[in-house]
Amino acid sequence: MGAKSSQVRSTAMIDVAAGILSDADGRVLLMQRLPGKHLAGMWEFPGGKLEPGESIKHALIRELYEELGIEVLTSAPLISLPWHYPDKSVRLHALRVLDWRGEPRAREGHPLRWVACDNLDVAAMPAADAPIVAALRLPAQYVILETVPPDLRDHGADTLFQLRMPDASRDEVRDVAQCILAESPGLRARLLLNHDVELARELDLGVHLRAVQLRELSARPLPPGAWVGASCHDTAELERAANIGADFATLSPVCATASHPHAVRLGWDGFARLVADARLPVYALGGVGPGDLAAAKTAGAQGVAGIRAFQAA
Repeated sequence: MGAKSSQVRSTAMIDVAAGILSDADGRVLLMQRLPGKHLAGMWEFPGGKLEPGESIKHALIRELYEELGIEVLTSAPLISLPWHYPDKSVRLHALRVLDWRGEPRAREGHPLRWVACDNLDVAAMPAADAPIVAALRLPAQYVILETVPPDLRDHGADTLFQLRMPDASRDEVRDVAQCILAESPGLRARLLLNHDVELARELDLGVHLRAVQLRELSARPLPPGAWVGASCHDTAELERAANIGADFATLSPVCATASHPHAVRLGWDGFARLVADARLPVYALGGVGPGDLAAAKTAGAQGVAGIRAFQAA
């Protein structure tokens, strides 16, 4: 995940719409690129380039009819990101196809296959699809824990957790993390430790990097399969997070916060401007809570993150 994009820039950005179709078992549909095409042989989400004056929604409808013979009835944005290959630059708009009519068939000879989300092999996909896979796997809520609530399971499956105990020793953090896992073993895949890469490796957990750590790293500190998040506050930090192979970032502060009342707020418009050029999924953080999820999605966020608002929810 999170492979670096080339620093070579094309003069024109090509807009591409990609559709995420899921079957009753939660598998997603992949299509293999034909010989002689750019990135031939790689597996990708079906879709294609926007025609002049065409909207993303209508391009998706047209492309999936041409390629798969289906009629897209309802879709919803998942993530939009720029990507720069050595020979071209694209802006990839990935949309979940929520409802369609017809049975997907390869109308242009492309091999098709349905793959479980956890089994998607990003090494066999175009580099620009790696953030899309991360966005598919990541939940909409990211809860930062400073104290552990009585039952984390109350948050449901659509929640990622970060254990952040800034005044605790490593031994204390280890004890709390092990207690959480003993009570809820299924949370291992959704629990990250704040900044402590060594302890995250020891406990086989993910890690959330501080902004200062981004400047010290040249590559992701954990292997694929363990979440790597990063705290970001501007365009440079978002770019750095993508370059080291982080799976996602938080961007803050969006709104006023009790902990940093004098910090300059991005607001939803400022958040949206920065996220538009991010090459990884981004959570809105800072004065937001579960009630802000719709606004966050509209601004291009993966979801919402926070501490106090989620404790009160």
